[in-house]
Amino acid sequence: MRIFDQPLPIDEVLAALTRALRERPNAVLVAPPGAGKTTRVPLVLMDEPWAGAGRIIVLEPRRLAARAAAARMASTLGEPVGATVGLRVRLESRISARTRIEVVTEGVFSRMILDDPSLEGIAAVLFDEFHERSLDADQGLAFALDAQAGLREDLRILPMSATLDGARVAGLLGSAPVIESAGRAYPVTTHYVGRDPRGRIEDAVCDAVMRALRAERGSLLVFLPGQGEILRVARVLAEKGCGGDVDIAPLFGAMEARDQDKAVSPAPAGRRKVVLATSIAETSLTIEGVRVVVDSGLARVPRYEPDIGLTRLETVRVSRAGADQRRGRAGRTEPGVCYRLWEEAATGALEPFARPEILSADLSPLLLDCAAWGVSDPARLSWLDAPPKPALIEARALLVGIEALDGEGRLTEAGRRLSALALPPRLARMIVAAGEEAPLAAEIAAVLSERGLGGDGTDLVERIERFRRDRGARAQDMRRLAQGWARTVTRQAGREAQGAGDPARAGAVLALAFPDRVAVARGQPGAFTMENGRAARVEPHDRLAREPFLAIAEIAGSAGASRILLAAPLTAQEVEALPGVGETVSVGFDAATAGLRARSVKRYRRLVLQETPAALPLDGEAARLLARGIAQLGLDRLPWTRAQRQLRDRVAFLRASGSPGWPDLSDAALAATAEDWLAAAIEGSRGLSSITADQLESALAGLLPWNERRRLDAEAPAFFEAPTGSNLAIDYEAEGGPAIHVRVQELFGLSVHPSIAGGRVPLAIHLLSPAHRPVQVTKDLPGFWKGSYAAVRAEMKGRYPRHPWPEDPAAAAPTTRAKPRGT
Repeated sequence: MRIFDQPLPIDEVLAALTRALRERPNAVLVAPPGAGKTTRVPLVLMDEPWAGAGRIIVLEPRRLAARAAAARMASTLGEPVGATVGLRVRLESRISARTRIEVVTEGVFSRMILDDPSLEGIAAVLFDEFHERSLDADQGLAFALDAQAGLREDLRILPMSATLDGARVAGLLGSAPVIESAGRAYPVTTHYVGRDPRGRIEDAVCDAVMRALRAERGSLLVFLPGQGEILRVARVLAEKGCGGDVDIAPLFGAMEARDQDKAVSPAPAGRRKVVLATSIAETSLTIEGVRVVVDSGLARVPRYEPDIGLTRLETVRVSRAGADQRRGRAGRTEPGVCYRLWEEAATGALEPFARPEILSADLSPLLLDCAAWGVSDPARLSWLDAPPKPALIEARALLVGIEALDGEGRLTEAGRRLSALALPPRLARMIVAAGEEAPLAAEIAAVLSERGLGGDGTDLVERIERFRRDRGARAQDMRRLAQGWARTVTRQAGREAQGAGDPARAGAVLALAFPDRVAVARGQPGAFTMENGRAARVEPHDRLAREPFLAIAEIAGSAGASRILLAAPLTAQEVEALPGVGETVSVGFDAATAGLRARSVKRYRRLVLQETPAALPLDGEAARLLARGIAQLGLDRLPWTRAQRQLRDRVAFLRASGSPGWPDLSDAALAATAEDWLAAAIEGSRGLSSITADQLESALAGLLPWNERRRLDAEAPAFFEAPTGSNLAIDYEAEGGPAIHVRVQELFGLSVHPSIAGGRVPLAIHLLSPAHRPVQVTKDLPGFWKGSYAAVRAEMKGRYPRHPWPEDPAAAAPTTRAKPRGT
């Protein structure tokens, strides 16, 4: 085994580790921060017999960590990076024929294994800081295990971490042995200083930093959630004056590599450093001279919402493992101090580990890579946490929609072109779909995929212009990469790459990647509604606040208060030229006028762009809409005739009396089925006021055909024919049941009581005087003749002497007239 000049804690378990990997292809290494696993294990493994002349691949979650690890190992060997120890990260590659150890970022490894599934010439893959559980790390491990099972039984796989559920990972690797190192951590004194949750996090951090500078010696490492907070804290600390011997050093991902390296380098002799960092500094880094940590307890993470296809940046509480990692940075080289900006009791409420990215990420890149790997269903691969089904469904819908996958989930030819660009599918599709504007689309992809290019303003047009003017190394490298993307796409299309393009067109091009994030201005300046229906805003004083349309690239915050981080303006003409714009005539029912109105609606997908009055199409659909609207207002507003109302009452009477087969013509039943019985009859009508009784008659005819009408007339006639020949309307709504109103004299000679419904229901007869005043109500006319008629006769004879009042009315002739004068 290789001998090193400087002993490290990890040395105690190297023998066990090498023995395990000689006996089995997989193992898990758990070692605390500062143990030396990152820089010592690869150097030892490359000398193992099974490694032969093969390379050892070391995966790091971030470029900063990868550069630091490669530099430290190369320094240990007394060589420059690029000799025995090489580096391959985005925008930087230092590899030679001598290289035996390659330190790569997790995203680079995903591309390596897709390009060469058998990993030819690679002896082992080491997943450093695997506890961070990035999507690329989980995907890389799944692909490596699949390659090991089918193509490379000799491939060694070693996840390494400081805080990891080793047994669970070991189970995924086929009950692999878990090697644990006790490490060497200097004691760290922890102070819980708390903070007011109503105040700004920057103010609390600045107070803690000033307190630590006064109370402690050495340099400080300060953890903040994001770049914005870092820059604000740096400004406040500079204003407060930290002291003449203190340097303030921001450290975040969107920085030039040289600036990052400067931030992690030791402070000059006689000076102190305050490093303001994101979670980028949690692991795989030792910043010389740091013995004080100030932890805000917050981190910024992406959260994907499958229902709207949107990834938001959210500020969350750090996990317990993350807090321990941060605290441990203070005890790397000597005893240290940690200031935590929360109460001690709150530590137990923290999540044990950070949420794996696979559970909250946009899975379209993973699904596209799986298809390129030859796996249409990711469930066929080995995952520590399976990809969530809702996110996979959303990802599949997106990829099928852009024709990257076919209906079976297999990679299409278009999908192969997108995969070749090594970009998120939306950005790759944007470059392909941009046509002659592919160079501009590639620049947009560069700005979106390499954070910090062109500044941190909200206006994408401004960022692109600044990106073009930037002469920094990172910007120049990204311009070359973007030009390569554009050349690849234009070559595939058989075209020559054009000029860079007008940055003012950025919104129209960006919309090709994020059609669901095209937004229209609503209400106050800065308020917008996206195509997916969600609200978003910029500050009212922002230069984008008064634009009529935006194409949004990045957004943060909750669904109810989403803040636009990056967007580009769109003109109305550009929106109307986008794929998905169409114009339809929308017909609606206006309850106020009880009529139909038509409007021409121009939409971009689901987003309403313009509404104007339109000619009303008087077709069947309009008639159904009118029928529904009238039903909601109430069918009693229709112009029913007395006869039509009586017809409905007659049917209702027969249904109530038990007669079978009659339809329900009640208001409730007719309202529920208005489209079925009313719409056809009122086709051509514009509103309630234009509907006629004749149309209602036609509608009723459909409900009660001719043969049913005949049956209705027989069982529940509309009229009763009196002995005098008069047709008396039967009132089917009367309180006591069907009734007629008739003068007594018109029923003379009638010895049988009139009835309906086949004789089952007697009519209620309201007997009237010659002057049509009520006399009596009876349902037994023969009984009336024999009984109370005598008293009625006596009274009526005195009041109406000129009218006949026979003693035997059942035998008398009916009449409608008075006696002739003189009789």
